Amino acid sequence: MARSEEITVDAGGREVRITSPQKVFFDARGDTKLDLVHYYLAVGEPFLAVAEGRPALMQRFPDGASGKSFFQKRVPSGAPSWLQTTMVATPNGTTSNALVLADMAHVAWAVNLGCLGFHVWPTHWDDMGHADELRIDLDPSPGVTFEMIREAAHRTRLLLDELGVISFPKTTGNRGVHVYVRLQRHWDSYAVRAGAVALARELERRHPDLVTAAWWKEERGERVFIDFNQNAPHKTVFGAWSVRARPAANVSAPFRWDELDAIHPDDLTIVTVPERLASAGDPWIEMYDQPQSLEPLLELSDRDRAAGLLDAPWPPVYPKMPDEPPRVAPSRARRTEE
Repeated sequence: MARSEEITVDAGGREVRITSPQKVFFDARGDTKLDLVHYYLAVGEPFLAVAEGRPALMQRFPDGASGKSFFQKRVPSGAPSWLQTTMVATPNGTTSNALVLADMAHVAWAVNLGCLGFHVWPTHWDDMGHADELRIDLDPSPGVTFEMIREAAHRTRLLLDELGVISFPKTTGNRGVHVYVRLQRHWDSYAVRAGAVALARELERRHPDLVTAAWWKEERGERVFIDFNQNAPHKTVFGAWSVRARPAANVSAPFRWDELDAIHPDDLTIVTVPERLASAGDPWIEMYDQPQSLEPLLELSDRDRAAGLLDAPWPPVYPKMPDEPPRVAPSRARRTEE
């Protein structure tokens, strides 16, 4: 490749090489790889406020958002010597040397490889045993509208407020909403998942026509699924301020609770989000210095278990867990019994 097809950008005081900077990554407006780099540098401060020091799973789109992609768990050979990595594990125990989002130079380096957004761990590289984020994924089942997602988000916030737990919302960059709780670093991911299961079950009890904690898709109907297993150990979630592989370069954008009824994911792109940040500031600014306790949710979990409820099903890639119900869809279980 000719040197004229490369440029360098200053990312947090380090020069990072960007190849093919004018390559179109997003079709709707013709946003390029360099546009994406500039977007991340523009939101660098709030991005690092939630992501700094966390490992990230790289999903690479060499030909942009409309092309094929692949996940890369391990940092490739030939990476620069300054790049920070850490060992992470999958549920089956396989380890890999993962990228750590140490600063914006690491972000720019990954974008140059075709990473549009980042799937981020809820733990920090130097304390992988403690998750400091509860991530409530309001997942739209088929037939669920964004108005229903909004209503489910309102109900989630009200329950957390009732429990004395402060929460912060973001779009997923697609059709859903994530609700985040910054936690004190006292609990592992097993405990955080238990809290998420209890939250999902309580929301379903209170709003059975709107939300569901049913793991099996055949039981969900046209309801918002509270995906508690996004908090299972070794799980990553699409990160705040990250860019989705959509033609308009939509962003998984944090917002304020008082914006919920007006905000729409399609309006939040690499063009509009930096403008919002410059005019209104970081909507999550109050989150960083007030980590929350998980205990109110664990008390809900203890209550459910004392009432005889089993653990909720785990994804199939995880070992069988104690007190877990059979991992078989209810319809299949009925056929087996007949």
